[in-house]
Amino acid sequence: MQLTSKVHEASDIAAVQELYHSRGWTDGLPIVPPTAEAVEACLEWAMLPPEQLIGVEPVRERAVTAEKLAINAVMAGCLPMHFPVVVAAVTAMLQPEFLLHGATASTGGCAVLLVLNGPIRLELATDPTFNVLGASDRATMAIGRALRLVLINVLDVRPGGIDRSTLGHPGKISYCLAEDEDDSNWLSLAETRDIPKEISAVTVMTAGAPRQIMNEWTTEPKEILETFAAEIRANMRHYSIWPGNYAILVPKQLREHLDNAGWSKRDVAEFIFERARIHRHEWAEVGKGAVVRDRGDTVYPAMESPDQLLVIAAGGPAGGFGAVIPPWLGHKSHAVTMAIGACLDCGPPPA
Repeated sequence: MQLTSKVHEASDIAAVQELYHSRGWTDGLPIVPPTAEAVEACLEWAMLPPEQLIGVEPVRERAVTAEKLAINAVMAGCLPMHFPVVVAAVTAMLQPEFLLHGATASTGGCAVLLVLNGPIRLELATDPTFNVLGASDRATMAIGRALRLVLINVLDVRPGGIDRSTLGHPGKISYCLAEDEDDSNWLSLAETRDIPKEISAVTVMTAGAPRQIMNEWTTEPKEILETFAAEIRANMRHYSIWPGNYAILVPKQLREHLDNAGWSKRDVAEFIFERARIHRHEWAEVGKGAVVRDRGDTVYPAMESPDQLLVIAAGGPAGGFGAVIPPWLGHKSHAVTMAIGACLDCGPPPA
């Protein structure tokens, strides 16, 4: 296997860290040295030649090759078995409807959320329960970080340069989770987006920081879901009224109430679609009256259809908590779901 990237030498591991930090090749955390052996192991696992073109960033026309992805995956701490997920996620991000350049250059400061489905969750020993939005397991933490390093080193998305984020959020270090398919009667997220259950898949979404909710005082599905819808309405009032892909995380305690009442993911999405909408005049209540003008009675839905809500079963087994993850700019960037290790040239399902 012939790698073409430039080789750098350092006297010890400390020197490696200083070299990478001084060149701006890290996210501020230590990296794993991307030796030729480690990079080749990733490529061999995914059965990709180094020169394989994964895609081209459509705005600045930057080519993304398998070798460059493998280098950054190793740096992030990925094992070879993690690498196919990185390849599929980057392929999904390069789809035009994802609008990668807009999302990564915006002052809005979103991150790329990844959701894993299918057999890959078990193969990588992911944990979709405790601390699922934190450092829940090795695989999701390293895979999420790999995407950030790819953006930095392959697409030159650095703070103050292309990345114009006013604030950003911690998900820009790593924002990856697996869905709790084994402890749920619901269809997986990938299945709701036309990927068969036996196929591993990753969904990517340009996402704001998670907004945690709690409702421990009811078992009634409509009351539980109204709490989620209210948080979405709050995001529309405080951030953006534009419709798009929202995601909600429903942990076991709340999920069981919904399941016991016979509510499917589709039922959840349809209810929230109807309830998550505001009038433009509500902006006047949160300091934005200057933009209401004569359109105060205009109604804005959070989503263009129930299909745009990503309902994800994930989180610890106890506690009436959940989370709403809002979009960056919903009507501009759409979530993309991509099969892992199957047909890199296949198009994604519609958003």
